[in-house]
Amino acid sequence: MSPTTANAPRYYLNAQELYALVFGLFLGLAIVKLGNPVILDAKIVPPASLSEVWTDAWPTHWGNWLLALLVLPGVWLAIKKKPRWPGVCWLWVLPTAWFVWQLVSATQTVDHILTEATLWQFAGCLACYFLGALGLGQKRALHWLLVGVLSAFTFCLVRAANQRLFEFPHERQVLLEGERAGWTNFPPAVLQQMKREGFIITANGMEMANPAIIAKYEKGRVHGTLMYPNALAGVVLLLWPLSIALAVNSPRQFRRLTKTVVIALTLLLGGGGLFWTGSKSGWLIALALGGVSVFRLNWSNRWKGMALVTMAAVGLAVFAFRFQGYFAAGATSVGARFDYWRAAARITAEYPVLGTGPGTFQRPYAQLKSSNAEMARLAHNDYLEQFSDSGIVGGVSYAAWFGLLLVTLGRQVWQLKDPLPFAGFLGLLGWSLQGLVEFGLYIPALAWPAFSLFGWLLNRTGNQIDNWPPAG
Repeated sequence: MSPTTANAPRYYLNAQELYALVFGLFLGLAIVKLGNPVILDAKIVPPASLSEVWTDAWPTHWGNWLLALLVLPGVWLAIKKKPRWPGVCWLWVLPTAWFVWQLVSATQTVDHILTEATLWQFAGCLACYFLGALGLGQKRALHWLLVGVLSAFTFCLVRAANQRLFEFPHERQVLLEGERAGWTNFPPAVLQQMKREGFIITANGMEMANPAIIAKYEKGRVHGTLMYPNALAGVVLLLWPLSIALAVNSPRQFRRLTKTVVIALTLLLGGGGLFWTGSKSGWLIALALGGVSVFRLNWSNRWKGMALVTMAAVGLAVFAFRFQGYFAAGATSVGARFDYWRAAARITAEYPVLGTGPGTFQRPYAQLKSSNAEMARLAHNDYLEQFSDSGIVGGVSYAAWFGLLLVTLGRQVWQLKDPLPFAGFLGLLGWSLQGLVEFGLYIPALAWPAFSLFGWLLNRTGNQIDNWPPAG
């Protein structure tokens, strides 16, 4: 074969690239349809018609079966390729030990239904991690994987913008007008449905618009295709850096105007989506990630320092302005989280060996929470919940896995000139940091793409001989 023929572009997909495309479409489907925590699976009403399949969220166990179908060909492709493990052995020993301990803990769970749903979710996380590490490391495979993932991410952000600009104001107006008209402007069937769904409540013998729903619309905190705003913030933290890197480094065939529009839309949709979620932690984490990215710039230390000071000043000023009402009201969610974490520590002390069972934090918390604290189903800290749910062994193995993974990837990515691995690492770092105050591990729309990208990045940085050369 001549060099010209060998270097000629090909216009077909090999088996690995085709699998990456299909798997990426599945992950995109998870972002759009599987945005609820798995512990709520039993409460999700399955769609009863094709229109509901399109518009409504899906039970999370539907995703388990789809993922199981995709794991089989993925394993076959990995075996056929005969890959070597791309990192130190501890990066497969620790996750395996963590999951095995979850199975052991499940034998003594206080709620078998919650634990079963959680084990399926954890198994899916490991499947995505190992599939990424052993079969998705090539550059073309990554690009095909991102077709589905970033398409769904874009759809999610557009949905969030529509909620903020059109959907929430319109629905608030409809409710208030219905209340003023005594609900005579609604058909009886629609009125009954609104009552069942909590949009209309009865107080002092009068039917009125639910004040909590009206307050939600007035706050305008968007959630896109996910369950609640902080989950959308997690998706933005995870995928926005990759989107920016791809937009900035778009193909040279793009005209300058086209590239400018793509970059502007990427920045506006991602930034607007994050801002409109109203996520305090999300904003601060994004600001920290921006600071980390400054150190990658080929600038003098003086210019880097000025950029960091400017970014911090502007970012914190926007933060103070955006959330002044929240802090004036006493920052109630911060106090609530401390109550969750105190309870999780107490549960760990009472059940140090096996915990109360994967996914069961809500059961002991119902007895331990402060009288004025809100009820919570999860600890709002993925790392701490491993301790309370599965004991010290489960907590230590999970924390050690993530710590070693982030340190290993960070050190290796920093040496590469290619922007994609660094952008991928920034997103994964942001999602991992959000896990200190949220529960993204238990949401398929967040966890499955994240663990797939963890595996891909480990493959990318570990198998340097088998991967494309760094850019530059």
